[in-house]
Amino acid sequence: MSEKFPFQNPELPVEARIDDLLSRLTLAEKIACLSTDPSVPRLGVRGTDHVEGLHGLTLGGPGEWGKDRPVPTTTFPQAIGLAETWDPEALREVARIEALETRYAFQSPRYRRGGLVVRAPNADLGRDPRWGRTEECYGEDAFFNATMAVAFVRGLQGDHPDYWCTAALLKHFLANSNEDGRGSSSSDFDERLFREYYSLPFFRAITEGGARAFMAAYNKYNGIPCVVHPMLKEIASAEWQQNGILCTDGGAYGMLLTEHHYYEDPYSAAAGVIKAGINQFLDDYRAGVSGALERELIREEDVSAVLRGVFRVMLRLGQLDPAERVPYAQIGKNGEPEPWLSYEHREAVRRITARSVVLLKNDAATLPLPGDVRRIAVVGPLADRVHIDWYSGTPPYLVTPLDGIRARAGSEVTVTSSTNNDTSDLMRVAREAEVVIVCVGNHPTGDDTWAKVTQASYGKEAVDRRSLELEDERLIQKVFAVNPRTIVVLISSFPYAINWTAEHVPAILHLTHNSQELGHALAQALFGDVDPGGRLVQTWPRSLEQLPPMLDYDLRKGRTYRYFKGEPLFPFGFGQSYTEFRYGAVSASCPSVRLEDSVDVHVELENVGARSGDEVVQIYARFPNSKLERPKRLLCGFRRLTLEPGERRDVVVPVRGVDLAHWDVAAHAFVLEPSEIELVVARSASDTQAALSLTLA
Repeated sequence: MSEKFPFQNPELPVEARIDDLLSRLTLAEKIACLSTDPSVPRLGVRGTDHVEGLHGLTLGGPGEWGKDRPVPTTTFPQAIGLAETWDPEALREVARIEALETRYAFQSPRYRRGGLVVRAPNADLGRDPRWGRTEECYGEDAFFNATMAVAFVRGLQGDHPDYWCTAALLKHFLANSNEDGRGSSSSDFDERLFREYYSLPFFRAITEGGARAFMAAYNKYNGIPCVVHPMLKEIASAEWQQNGILCTDGGAYGMLLTEHHYYEDPYSAAAGVIKAGINQFLDDYRAGVSGALERELIREEDVSAVLRGVFRVMLRLGQLDPAERVPYAQIGKNGEPEPWLSYEHREAVRRITARSVVLLKNDAATLPLPGDVRRIAVVGPLADRVHIDWYSGTPPYLVTPLDGIRARAGSEVTVTSSTNNDTSDLMRVAREAEVVIVCVGNHPTGDDTWAKVTQASYGKEAVDRRSLELEDERLIQKVFAVNPRTIVVLISSFPYAINWTAEHVPAILHLTHNSQELGHALAQALFGDVDPGGRLVQTWPRSLEQLPPMLDYDLRKGRTYRYFKGEPLFPFGFGQSYTEFRYGAVSASCPSVRLEDSVDVHVELENVGARSGDEVVQIYARFPNSKLERPKRLLCGFRRLTLEPGERRDVVVPVRGVDLAHWDVAAHAFVLEPSEIELVVARSASDTQAALSLTLA
C-alpha cells in the first residue's frame, strides 16, 4: 500500500486516522459502510466481511456459506462438544487453527474467500436443554462459559500487541435461548441475573478476552428489542469499553417492524438502530437509513459516530496498513499448501475430539474393549455417518464410527455392520457379535428444511425441541434384548432423557457431531487408547416435567444446576473414567479473599487405578450464611489434568474473589458479602469430595 492519505499512516494515533478517513467519505459511502463489508474502493480501503466459525472456518456445509464455491476447512466438534473437554487451552488451539485458515482463505490468490471478522464464539447460555441452538454454546454455567469464551477469543485474535489475526464477534447479546418466537419474545429477568448470569460471558470475553465485536440478539430484553436496547451503549460501550463492531442479527432490523411491531416505519426503525450504537446491518437497510437521514431522524454525524467502531476493528486487522507491518498479512500469499490438509490440523482435531468424549456409564468395566474381543458389531443410524450442522463448513474428509473402529480394531477383529433398514438383519448382526456398539443421536439440521425437523427431540436454529426422549431408545432396547453386551454411543447436540438406557445398558459414551475425526477419536476411547475424560456442561433432566416453562428466564425457579429441583439423570460436570482417583487433603493458600484478589485451592489427587486417566477437579462455592438469595452451588474454578497410575499430585486451582461476588444493585457494582463460605471440591455439581471454609473480606 503506497501511502497517500493520513488515514494510511500507521504512525498516527488511531482516532486521528479515523477522523481523516471519515472526513473523506461521501454520505453514500458511509451508508455503504454500514454493511458487513466496509470497503471504499475509491480510497483504496479494503474492508473485510464476516464468516461463521463456531468450530472451524465455515465456507461450505449445509448452510451453503461457501455459496457456489465451497472451500474445505478443518472441522472440529460442535461448540457444546468442545466445551465438554473442560479444557480452555484446547479451545484456544481450535480458535488459533481457525484463525490461520481464515487468513489463508481470505488472502491466498487461489481462494480470496470469506472475511476476517469471525462470528464466534456464541456466548449465550444453554439455560434449557430444549433450546434449539444448544449445540452452539458452551453449556449452562456463566463462569464456565465465560472462561471458554475468553479462551476462544484469544485464540482467534492472537497474541500480537498491535494486530489481530482475526476479529472475534460474539453472539447473541443478550439472553437469546429460545428459538420458537424469538423474533418477538421477551427475555425478562432482574438486574442481578443480568450481571451475574446472562451477560457475564460477554462481559469477560470483552474485558478479559479483548473482543471488540458482538451481535445483538433477535429477542427483547425486558420488553425492548435487543437491537435498539439502551444496554448496548450504557453497559457494553460505556462500562465495558466495547468500542468496535456492533451488528444486528440477520434480518433483525426488519423484525423491528414485522415481528416486534416496535416502530411504525422503516425510517424510525433505522434511526433507532443507529442511535443505539449499531454500526453494521445484516439485512437490507439502505433505504431505511437514507430515509431516516432525509427525514432528519438522524444526522450524518450519527452515522460517522457509529462507523468509528467499524474502522477501529479494520485497523486492528491491519486492513489499512502496509502489509510488511502486519504479522499475519503474508499467510496464504507465499504458495504454502492449504493448512486444512496439514498433519498438524488433522492431529489436533483427533486429539481434541477424543478429549471431548464423556463416559456416562461403565458397569462391570465393560470399557475399554478387551484385547481378546474378535467380533464387534457397529449398528444404528449413526454407525456409518457423520452429521455436520448448519454452522459447519465442509470438512476435507469425514471418519465415521464404523470407519474408525475398523481401522483401530485391525485385521484380527471382524467388525460387522448393518447398512440397510432391515431390522431383522440388524438384529442378526447384533446377535452374532461378542460386543455390539449402537450409535444413535439427533440430526443437527433436523433432517429437514429451514424451521422444520422430522423428530420431536430434534432442535436447531428457529426450532426448539418438543421432547427430551430419544426416539432411537426403542432400537437400543431391541439390540440389548438379543445381546446384553451392548455399548451405546450417543452422538448428540443436546442432553437426552435416556432413562431406560442409563438403567439397563452397561456402558454409555457421549460425544457431539461434526468432527472430521469423529470415528478415530471414538475408537481411541472405546479401545482405551485415551481415557474419556470429558465432562457434561449441562444438567441432563430425567423428563420435561423437571423443567420450568421455556420462556421463564428466572433461573431461580429451578433452572441449571444452580437451582435445579429434583434428581437429574446426569448432573452438570459429570463424567467417569477408566481409572480411579482418590482425593486427599485440601487447603487454601490464605483463609480469606478480597474482591480483587484470588486464593489458590490445593487438592491432593492420586490415581489409584491401573491406567493413565484424566480427572477434572471442580471447585464450587456454597453460601450457607448469606442474607441474599444465592445459588445452591456456584462453579468458581476447575482444572483438567492427566495422571499416570500411582501418580500423586498437588493440584492447584485458583479461585478469584470476583467470581464469588454478587451484583449489588444499589452500589451498581460486584461486591463481596462479608461472611464465611464453603468451597466444595467435587467431581460434579452433585458430588462432594472435600470442603473447606473461606472468609469473604
